[in-house]
Amino acid sequence: MSYAEVIGDPISHSKSPLIHNFWASALGLKVEYRAAHVTADGLADYVAARRADPDWAGCNVTMPHKEAVLAHVDEVDALAAKLNAANTIVRRADGTLVAGNTDVDGVAEPLRRHAIGGYPAHVATYVQIVGAGGAARAAVLGAVAAGFSDFDIFNRSPGRADALAELAGLPFGTGNPLDALGPIRNPREGRNPNEPGAVQRYSHILINATSMGMHGENPVQVDLGQYYPDTIVFDMVYAPLETPLLAQARGAGLRTIDGLEMLVGQAATAFERFFGVKPPRERDADLRNLLLEAST
Repeated sequence: MSYAEVIGDPISHSKSPLIHNFWASALGLKVEYRAAHVTADGLADYVAARRADPDWAGCNVTMPHKEAVLAHVDEVDALAAKLNAANTIVRRADGTLVAGNTDVDGVAEPLRRHAIGGYPAHVATYVQIVGAGGAARAAVLGAVAAGFSDFDIFNRSPGRADALAELAGLPFGTGNPLDALGPIRNPREGRNPNEPGAVQRYSHILINATSMGMHGENPVQVDLGQYYPDTIVFDMVYAPLETPLLAQARGAGLRTIDGLEMLVGQAATAFERFFGVKPPRERDADLRNLLLEAST
């Protein structure tokens, strides 16, 4: 029987087996998706053993192996190379292993589903990303794939944010400290509406690409009450699903994207790579309910 896995250290918390096996069952596929606890010291042996197994379709890769695994494959696709991180390995029939990254799809897909703007005075949408690590790199490229091009990066170390801007090759300006996080305002806003440009305003997408808010602790410090109602707040953390940032956003009447939406989005691309068929996304509501039940 063909099978795929998710590897990491730790791995017992992973929801990937639930997602992939739900899709496989819905499609009637005779495949299996498992979780495998792999330590840093055991990574090389794991990859070598699976390479020799013709039933192994590949694996998802989670922390702490996303960078280290690149040294154990035969090919790295362009996206994983740009991110310097892989979250999937696919085994070809000849045993060659190809590393890729589907996290970008996990960001881009929900952003495409949320239209923004749509009012006459809309000028631009600023994507504000909190963080400058691997998740932030995926967030930037995912937002680019969704059609956005104006960004600001907020991080404890603004220099790392500058490096992220350079990676994406977009007009970010410079990195910003975390305490500068807030909405971008038109300096002429509120003046005489007949003044040229006075009614123009900006939209915002705020993405938390850090661990802040995980387990409800150390939340992102921002006053979302200062943002416009069309703002989208996207938190990549999914433990808990209702982070302090998302709770504040919902309380302010803003639109939200939670970590489960990203998790399912990136898994969908990986599922097709492993098993050669698209997952039944029309069952997303059922899958989400299953994931929520498993989280309680």
